[in-house]
Amino acid sequence: MHAITIEVPGGPEALVWTEVPDPSPAAGEVVVEVTAAAVNRADVMQRQGHYPPPPGSPPYPGLECSGVITAVGADVTGHHVGERVCALLSGGGYAEQVAVPAGQLLPIPRQMSVQEAAALPEVACTVWSNVVDIARLRKGETLLVHGGGGGIGTFAIQLGKALGARVLVTAREAKHEQLRALGADLAIDYTSADFVAETREATDGRGVNVILDIIGAKYLDRNVAALAPDGRIAIIGLQGGRRGELDLGALMAKRGSVSATTLRARPAADKARIVKGVRERVWPLVDAGAIRPIIDRTFPMAEAAAAHRLMESSDHLGKILLLP
Repeated sequence: MHAITIEVPGGPEALVWTEVPDPSPAAGEVVVEVTAAAVNRADVMQRQGHYPPPPGSPPYPGLECSGVITAVGADVTGHHVGERVCALLSGGGYAEQVAVPAGQLLPIPRQMSVQEAAALPEVACTVWSNVVDIARLRKGETLLVHGGGGGIGTFAIQLGKALGARVLVTAREAKHEQLRALGADLAIDYTSADFVAETREATDGRGVNVILDIIGAKYLDRNVAALAPDGRIAIIGLQGGRRGELDLGALMAKRGSVSATTLRARPAADKARIVKGVRERVWPLVDAGAIRPIIDRTFPMAEAAAAHRLMESSDHLGKILLLP
């Protein structure tokens, strides 16, 4: 088979479409012939040499894919050759085939193509595990999503609205109309406006209940300032740096909490638990049409470098897909 390899970390040109050995399923795994894979910020970090795959994972980038099962390993039940699936991966999605633990498979949602479904597993598992499982977003609360125009953001808007929350987002002004069409109640241009002042005005001074943050250190103190009493901050990215200063007194005054997680390095059993929660709690919303994948454009997988350039420009809305 062919896969995108990274011989020397660096710019997008480091991504090379190369012939590599075919995968075979270990016990508890299946092999999926890839129909499409999605591009994530973590793939860019891996290409740059900052986010290596966990031990035992394929060395190729790609944290989610869709396709058809072509082989089933020992101890796998409930799945069969020819089944259409999408999958949460620890790596290896930028390839023609990938071995996947069976616990990380999801069915293709109703009324959705196999290709479209590649845009869902990573964002669904990330958003659900942080916003619902950890931060416990409830109906009637207010959710602030940083980076509302990306794959995470466009999914979080839809999930928040489907759960009965009010959703505020930060994003470039050019994306605001499309984000409001997805359900955002307020879009804030982070390049020209103070999101703390905007969120406090929008909530009559109370603040927001949950913040989903891809920025990290740069926004830490401002996120605390934007919190409502008993508010929860869920940090899932470090685009604004990894080291920040936290005023614990301000956090304590809000009775607030801060969580910080990654999905890729979690144990397989924990990923399977998250996937099960997504299938039970989120997939019915997808099947009902309340949540849909937002796909900006697709590239041939051999042109993954162009897809990474688009990702790094932040000019896309939603997900970018690669097709073998």
